[in-house]
Amino acid sequence: MHKITYKNIHNRFKLNGIHISRKEMFYVAYSFIKEGKPFEQHIGNFLLDWFDEKSYIELQTSGTTGVPKIIRIEKQAMLDSALATGDFFGLQPGDTMLHCLPTNYVAGKMMWVRSFILGLDMKFVEPTSNPLEKMDECFDFCAMVPLQAKNSLEKLKQKKIKKLIIGGVRVHKALEQELVKLPMEIYETYGMTETITHIAAKKIGAVAFTTLPNVSVSEDKNQCLVIKAKNISKDPIVTNDIVKLISDTQFIWEGRIDNVINSGGIKLLPEQIEEKLSTLIPRRYFVFGKTDEVLGEKAILYVEGEPLEIEESVFGLLNKYEIPKEIIFIPKFQETATGKIMRRESILSK
Repeated sequence: MHKITYKNIHNRFKLNGIHISRKEMFYVAYSFIKEGKPFEQHIGNFLLDWFDEKSYIELQTSGTTGVPKIIRIEKQAMLDSALATGDFFGLQPGDTMLHCLPTNYVAGKMMWVRSFILGLDMKFVEPTSNPLEKMDECFDFCAMVPLQAKNSLEKLKQKKIKKLIIGGVRVHKALEQELVKLPMEIYETYGMTETITHIAAKKIGAVAFTTLPNVSVSEDKNQCLVIKAKNISKDPIVTNDIVKLISDTQFIWEGRIDNVINSGGIKLLPEQIEEKLSTLIPRRYFVFGKTDEVLGEKAILYVEGEPLEIEESVFGLLNKYEIPKEIIFIPKFQETATGKIMRRESILSK
């Protein structure tokens, strides 16, 4: 059996409805670089990188918990990731796909790889916060970040997308409650640059993530997720994500070990507190620890924007240890380039 390699383009692949060969991709890339908008120039650069003689692509991590760094990912691993996605979500050659993510990050790059390898008919648009705003067509598959999904709710109600995956940052409860009503398949994904986007997904509204094919999970002594995916990485990938393990293919995400607050000997997970408050505070916010002489650390609620009155009843779902000891307002949160809130940097910027 002939092995699929990253040098292949599926004979069913189309770009905006037109069959494009490997050779023609170079002309497309040069055209984007020379004449395209900034987002198209990123596409052109990626296409040249993908079809050059190197066996790897260099990617920049998001910098959510540290300084962004450049890592090398083998193209064959990206291909295997694309095949796993196609298998998990039931994508077939000829399926239509809308690409609305920035190609300078791994999620956007992988949408291109999936289209080449799986033979999808891909339409790409500029990555905006409301990609369906002027869209009349319907698509079989699309990937968005939560902000795009939130702004696309009206169009999604019209069944413009049959199957939607949402990643990049966590889907909060308020948005989840809107998405679960929609007449389509929607999944929240789990992954990072090091895992070449998602290695697990769950239907919106479900509790546990299920891994993609050829991926298994375990936990270390700190209850942090350990990912084994030989097609992606020879070594296990140890994450900073605290999980509740259900099996070697299912887990519940509970928070990040970097954010744990040790308050008077009680370990608090900010993400779980935030989840309980998610439909009750009309602004962006996060919970973080602050040094305290008595407790060691205390939970502080940081809210974006000008001060507003937050009634005590808002904290009714929290246990007595979780209730923030203080509320601090920050005019504008700091973010990574991919839109993730940088907690420490936001606090320091106040």
